[in-house]
Amino acid sequence: MSWTSQLVAVLLCYAVCHPSFTKSRRRRRSCTSMAAFKRKRGGDGASDKKGKKGKFVVDKGETPPETEQETQNEVTVPPPVSMGKWTNKERVLIFSSRGINFRTRHLMGDLRTMMPHSKADTKMDRKDKLFVVNEVCEIKNCNKCLFFEAKKKQDLYMWISNCPHGPSAKFLVQNIHTLAELKMTGNCLKGSRPLLSFDPKFDKEPQYALLKELFIQTFSTPHYHPKSQPFVDHVYTFSIADNRIWFRNYQIIEEDASLVEIGPRFVLNLIKIFQGSFGGPTLYENPNFRSPNLHRREIRLAAAAKVREKQMVKEIQKIKRQDAKEEINDDVTADVFVTPDERKPVHIQTEPPAPKVVKKNKHKAFKRERMQRGRR
Repeated sequence: MSWTSQLVAVLLCYAVCHPSFTKSRRRRRSCTSMAAFKRKRGGDGASDKKGKKGKFVVDKGETPPETEQETQNEVTVPPPVSMGKWTNKERVLIFSSRGINFRTRHLMGDLRTMMPHSKADTKMDRKDKLFVVNEVCEIKNCNKCLFFEAKKKQDLYMWISNCPHGPSAKFLVQNIHTLAELKMTGNCLKGSRPLLSFDPKFDKEPQYALLKELFIQTFSTPHYHPKSQPFVDHVYTFSIADNRIWFRNYQIIEEDASLVEIGPRFVLNLIKIFQGSFGGPTLYENPNFRSPNLHRREIRLAAAAKVREKQMVKEIQKIKRQDAKEEINDDVTADVFVTPDERKPVHIQTEPPAPKVVKKNKHKAFKRERMQRGRR
């Protein structure tokens, strides 16, 4: 007797000895039969209906002939607009340090909405050094970085860097106006790719040529990016005036190709260009840059000079008023009828006067004796 036959015999004995095993098998059979009965009962009416078919049309080739009912139930889905491949894997990390104000926070939000290839991160601590940003970019898989650094809760600096090898540039951000603040009439599609317009001065000087390449790689949306839209309906302008870079965002109107500003807008004052990412040898230093601390000090000194000038003017006016009063009190015609007296010759005494002889009354009693006499 083989081991399989022995196993079958054991199972039969278990089934005979335990009736609960047979009951569970009966229950399972009844449940399966009920489900089949339900399907049969509801299947008569549902068998006549036909579900809608989805059809993806890739090209405009000829389709095989079908029946009228099938063609009516079909839903045609148009092909995707862009069939290209996403090859430019540029990613920009936009974040800031602690201590920024609400205006900077809104500006960062506007830049993230304008740049679909951007990523966000938490605020960096002030105690950390700037070289830590390279590690954060590596963790986030980003090769470009826009880092906003706040100092004294009133000065804002922007770093634009090519991580992790450089170069990098440091700017002072001035005259910030966000999208919610401007309320311009321009509007564009979210995620659409922009045109970048640069001032002709960017091609004349080497430091501006380097910044132009940084701006192109950072602000331009990569072609066929998954989060981008295949439309071009706005333009970023970078113009140079007063040794500063002025940023504007305009909508391109299709009717007459005119421009309407959307926002945001800000001004970048270049400080230094470094060879590495967030440090390294200095390639260029702006000689026209003045730190905000020095600018505020000059303003305070000018205000103090004005206050001192006002005080000096008040003192001069006070002296003039006193002189005018003295002139009015002195009457010129008061000595007209006064006759001059005979003047006595002036005698100059060269020797000191002789001391006066004081005669004392020897018979005069002392004060104590006089008081005693009075008591008597």
